[in-house]
Amino acid sequence: MSSGLTKSAERVQAVLNEFGFELNVIEFPDSTRTALEAANAIGCTVGQIAKSLVFKGKSSQKPILIIASGANRVNEKLVKQYVGEKLEKADAEFVLEHTGFAIGGVPPVGHTKPIATFIDEDLTQHSEIWAAAGTPHAVFKLTPEILIEITKGSVIKVK
Repeated sequence: MSSGLTKSAERVQAVLNEFGFELNVIEFPDSTRTALEAANAIGCTVGQIAKSLVFKGKSSQKPILIIASGANRVNEKLVKQYVGEKLEKADAEFVLEHTGFAIGGVPPVGHTKPIATFIDEDLTQHSEIWAAAGTPHAVFKLTPEILIEITKGSVIKVK
């Protein structure tokens, strides 16, 4: 039986099901590519959007995932102290190679390769947050505590 989700969103739903929480992917007709678009489609604040941003370690060339509040811009110099090296912007090809997803729909879990993950402390101020689910139209609702658990991410200051 088909879930009615697109292939990428279905992949994310399958990964979410493995965690044992009630996490359900929802697809919207409108874009959820940016934090503002997602907040508008969902009807929540921009601060409740958990945006998955992939950076590249300048010396290691390894992917680094920062899950930031949609209201915040990542201060790369500040984050360096947690990561242990300077960050570089990752291009679309690098993001796709390491996560299996295109920019605009990168979920916090289900990546093709393990990625060091850091979570914006501001997300913990909300009782519910929303994260991308594999496409620029798919999201899922969760709590900051569940996000920390399923990503095994470290909570840090990003702004």
